[in-house]
This record gives sequence, structure tokens and C-alpha cells, in this order.
Amino acid sequence: MSAAGRLQGMVAIITGGGSGFGESMAHAFAREGARIVLGDMNREAGNRVCGELTALGFEAIACLVDVSKSDDMAALINAALERFGQIDVMVNNAGMSHPNRPMLDVDEAFFDRLFAVNVKSLYLSAVHCVPVFRRQKRGCFINIGSTAAVRPRPGLTWYNGSKGAVTLITKSMAVELAPDNIRVNSINPALADTPLLTTFMGTADTAENRARFLASIPLGRLCQPVDVAHAAVFLADPASNFVTGVCLEVDGGRCI
Repeated sequence: MSAAGRLQGMVAIITGGGSGFGESMAHAFAREGARIVLGDMNREAGNRVCGELTALGFEAIACLVDVSKSDDMAALINAALERFGQIDVMVNNAGMSHPNRPMLDVDEAFFDRLFAVNVKSLYLSAVHCVPVFRRQKRGCFINIGSTAAVRPRPGLTWYNGSKGAVTLITKSMAVELAPDNIRVNSINPALADTPLLTTFMGTADTAENRARFLASIPLGRLCQPVDVAHAAVFLADPASNFVTGVCLEVDGGRCI
């Protein structure tokens, strides 16, 4: 870790930090000098990433959290404050999808869970983190959306809708919280090489099936977790302090 890190001295909470985008962001933020608070529903995954970071000499803690539950989100925020005394960046990364299928094949219980994890979590994040940011007179939210909000794929209607909500909530939060010096941005990744890949594809991950999806991405490859991590570092960096309300497409040109 260099003293010249772009996030030196900052504290970042990353939900869904035990795999995929969250894991990559945790490593990227730590390399830039941030202290990391990982939230994940999978205790083993969160502890694994936390152990990797501490073995490298970084400061990190892991918390078991269901982002759809207010008490869990409150505990996550409190754990960060108790350990590090401040919060500079709140990354709302935890998310889920229904398998690619006709819209009426998604049952009501799954729909409710989908919106609780992908949308209600933003509300709970704001409820528990905005007061902290207001006391500090600074703060930064980064919400992980999807190109599904911009160019929706068939078979993912309710997931697409949940990510559309992320985009609009991001912009509305940015306007409302700007007087408090709180920035709010989001990242819209394209189809990515993460544990959710086959869920989005709705089919086996074969070379032939990948080729069909890659044909929709001008740069000709899937999004990688590190692509999102690099974008998140930029949005968290104090050098981007005049950037708010941006929904940054990290998509290899798919939404053009």
C-alpha cells in the first residue's frame, strides 16, 4: 500500500463483498489506501476476502449482512464506525437476479425478494448512512446498476426494472443530497464474468452461447470484475468531487 494511494485514509463499505464485483472492488480500494468493511450474506466468502486483504497488510473487517433488513444494515454501518470512526464511501453492490425466463414465470415471492435486495437496500443504505455523511459533511454513494436499465434483455423484465430503479434513485439522491456535500453515482456493467453469468444467460455457459452474447458487445468480451473496480475507484476518488448523478456504463460499448 502506497502513501500516495488515491483513497488513502478513507473507509469504504462494500456490500456483496465476498465475490464478483464486490471482491474486486475491495482489493482495488485497499490497494489505493482505503480501509475496507465487507458486507455479505455468505459468512465464509466475506471472511475469505477479508483474510486475503489482511494477509496483504490491508485493514479490513467482514460483517454478515442481509441488505434487505434494516437491523443488518444498521449493524454494518455501526461496525464500520466502531472500528474506523468514519465512513467515506458506501458501495451498494449486493444484488441478485431471476433466471432468464418469461416474465410471468417469475413468482411473487421471488419478485418481492428481488426488489428487496436490489432496490430496498438502497433505501436502507440511505436511512443508515446519510445521517453519518451529514455529520461528517461529506460522503459518497456508489450504486451498482446494470446496462439492463439502459438496454434491457428479454427474459429479465423484473431484474431490468429493479436496475432501472437504481438508475433513477441514484440521480434523485444526487440532486437531493448535493447540498450536504454527498455525492451519489452508479455503475452500469454489461454482462459480466461473475457467479451470476449463467443466471443472466438462462442457458449453459458454453463457447457457443457466450459467442451469442458477445456479439452484442462492440469490444468483443464480457465485462470483468476489475473493469467495475477501476470505475468505482474513480468515482470514490476525491479527485472526482464534481461528479455526481452519473450512471457510468462499463459495457464495452453495448449501450451505444
